[in-house]
Amino acid sequence: MRKRYRVLKIVLKVLGIILLFFGALFGYLVWVSNIKPPVVKDMSALQLKVDTTDTGLYTINNNWFRKSNSGLYELYSEGRSFERGVIEGKLSEDLIKKQEDYFAAEIFKMIPSQVYRHFLRYFIGWFNRNLPDYVLPEYKEEIYGISQSASDDYGYIGTKYQRILNYHSAHDIGHALQNLMLVGCTSFGTWGTASQDSTLIIGRNFDFYVGDDFAKNKIISFNHPSTGYRFMSVTWGGFTGVVSGMNEKGLTVTINAAKSEIPKGAATPVSMVAREIVQYAGNIDEAIAIARKRKMFVSESFLVGSAADNKAVLIEKTPDSLAVYDPKTNEILCTNHFQSKAFKNSISNQEQMAENATTYRYKRLNQLIAQNGKNTVRKTINILRDFRGIDNADIGIGNEKAVNQFIAHHSIVFEPQKLLVWVSTAPWQMGDFVCYDLKKVFAMNGMKRNHEIYEAKNTIAADSFIYTQKFTEFEKYRRDKHIAKEGGKIIADSIIAENPSLYNSYIIAGDYSFKKKITKMHYSITTKL
Repeated sequence: MRKRYRVLKIVLKVLGIILLFFGALFGYLVWVSNIKPPVVKDMSALQLKVDTTDTGLYTINNNWFRKSNSGLYELYSEGRSFERGVIEGKLSEDLIKKQEDYFAAEIFKMIPSQVYRHFLRYFIGWFNRNLPDYVLPEYKEEIYGISQSASDDYGYIGTKYQRILNYHSAHDIGHALQNLMLVGCTSFGTWGTASQDSTLIIGRNFDFYVGDDFAKNKIISFNHPSTGYRFMSVTWGGFTGVVSGMNEKGLTVTINAAKSEIPKGAATPVSMVAREIVQYAGNIDEAIAIARKRKMFVSESFLVGSAADNKAVLIEKTPDSLAVYDPKTNEILCTNHFQSKAFKNSISNQEQMAENATTYRYKRLNQLIAQNGKNTVRKTINILRDFRGIDNADIGIGNEKAVNQFIAHHSIVFEPQKLLVWVSTAPWQMGDFVCYDLKKVFAMNGMKRNHEIYEAKNTIAADSFIYTQKFTEFEKYRRDKHIAKEGGKIIADSIIAENPSLYNSYIIAGDYSFKKKITKMHYSITTKL
């Protein structure tokens, strides 16, 4: 009896130590994930009120927000960092809340378990515990200002400031930890003899996909910060980083993901490096200097175009080093692999080129540019819309090998010397491309009445493909694909018929038939593949 009591006592002690250990670990995770907001001396901006002087127009002093008849939202903000963040938050509050709803909904789909989601919260909190050390004070203040307008519904994920700050590294974490390639972008530029008027033209598809809803409410943001250059970028509610942007000096920056190793800890989010470049660089050398001094935890290519230099280069950056790729010609191409001598032959880059669609897409892009002759804005847009394979092969609509994968958050074209920019409208890059003249936009002294600011005469019309039966079938394919993914009921034969040249159609049909124990299909998977 005494022996049993002694054994029980030892077991209880061990259990107590284990519980104490996990309790201490949980407490530590909670503590380190509690990122404190920056100290802002003047918070009077919180008292500012939104005026609605004209229907559909929202203003705070010279700052304004509206929805264009193109479907794009437009936002202009000026002032010091915290003040500008508060104003951006107040003017676009509805979109900030919607964007977090859309983002959270996708997370719930990917991670249905509430237990795992709570674990993910503390893991990201631990991983990003030092994130504030790698973000410039002015950007932390701007994010803090915006976070005042964030939703009250996600307190279990973190404070408003924690969430908005951490969302800026969501792309980096997802890309690095799982190599999800949620960002499989294509970009290119021409100048000199490769452009019809010899000036620089840059185009890019930002193929960032976190669900259809996430891409609905695009914001064309025009920024006049208290320091640095005025700039524009294509963004979404609550996001202060830059993925596609151009400043008043005609300096452009776009980002393309490359293969990354598992990160060792937090560093500067890629979008924040791009933001600093577009805000503070006036030429390529200044952009390189900014990129060189920032530590990142993923590998990325920054395509930087410069009106001052009348050319573009790729700044290729890994967590450990940086290289610059200058093609020494009048054109530059970028998909999702490195091209510089320093990184081209690395093991990870060779794996990327061999195992992913980046090499095929690069070859197709090169082919399209060669076929087009001297480049123009319209030709650039035609290339960005191309959904065929090499030699115009029918590889199915939505193939990751195509320049146009039909997942683009946005597509954009810059003419840096002219300070003109064209931005796509829905669906994807197939709708109208509307043009903004940054000289005119930045010359405005606020907005008193609601009116369009894009250059209607420069609009590039929607691609006629979206009015075809083939596009209608593709839309049905996407709908059925999502239904099947959610466990709903589809006809397996139909999803193949809707997009018969795409390999993924047969994978979806096969997986669905296996789960539903369907043994007969009219389409032969083996012969079609």
